Amino acid sequence: MGLRIKRGRVARAVFPPEQVAEVKAIACELPRTHELPLSRFSRVELHRLVIERGVTEASASTIWRWLHEDAIKPWQTRSWIFPRDPDFAPKAGRVLDLYARVFEGKRLRPDEYVISADEKTQLQALGRHHETVPPGAGRPGLVEFEYLRGGTLAYLAAWDIHHANLFDRVEQTTGIVPFGRLVDQVMKVEPYRSARTVYWVVDNGSSHAGKTSIQRMADAYPNAKLIHLPVHASWLNQIEIYFSIVQRKALTPNDFATLPQLATHLMDFGQHYRTIATPFEWTFTHAKLDSVIEKITRHEPQPLTLAA
Repeated sequence: MGLRIKRGRVARAVFPPEQVAEVKAIACELPRTHELPLSRFSRVELHRLVIERGVTEASASTIWRWLHEDAIKPWQTRSWIFPRDPDFAPKAGRVLDLYARVFEGKRLRPDEYVISADEKTQLQALGRHHETVPPGAGRPGLVEFEYLRGGTLAYLAAWDIHHANLFDRVEQTTGIVPFGRLVDQVMKVEPYRSARTVYWVVDNGSSHAGKTSIQRMADAYPNAKLIHLPVHASWLNQIEIYFSIVQRKALTPNDFATLPQLATHLMDFGQHYRTIATPFEWTFTHAKLDSVIEKITRHEPQPLTLAA
């Protein structure tokens, strides 16, 4: 039960701090610990639970205010994963150093370049049954819900992270050969053809995975060096920033009747982007990586030791 105090015309109940603390504690638990068939709490469900358990008689809005004070949002979730690559730190650090124009402790020369590359797979051509309607006064654009599938294609891109040079191409599918064509597209033109070294940052996709891909790249172009990111670290690949731009600016909404129409649109967008491209403002440094690794290490379960 809470005391009620008057402030002008408004009377607000004041609840014991023990009740407030217990509500916050419950909000920071998973619903299954209370034998509830829920994946997460909403404000209403949390309010219902604490009322049923006799924890407090506070209203749902009061409980929301308590949670808001500590920025507790049990209705929100975010995905995460522990690094499972035993060499995560050195592999990621090497890439971040390259972004800072450093490799193995030495500054890159002006004739050394860093390329970030990947594939955007399974892009669908979805032809709408009715034409998309542009926005009008007081309403957004209208996109037909029903569509016909026109097939899929792959969009490959390579990005010179320090000079904002974009290379892109459309392929029927991904694979070693299509990726090789993207490499050719870059390495056969200047300044990359005559460069001292061109570092290619890639993830562990099948088109460019493993030691054989490193050797394949070196055999084709002795001045090219393939650099693999750790497993589950595509977020460190700068080309993913460009792909997110493509998704937002060129592919949403998806209204392409045929694959040739989709392919032309992608290549036109790439040409448009080249006219406005600037290097991305990358802020996740090697030092920040070290801080994250240290934080993760503190949360890793420690091996149990038997008492003597």
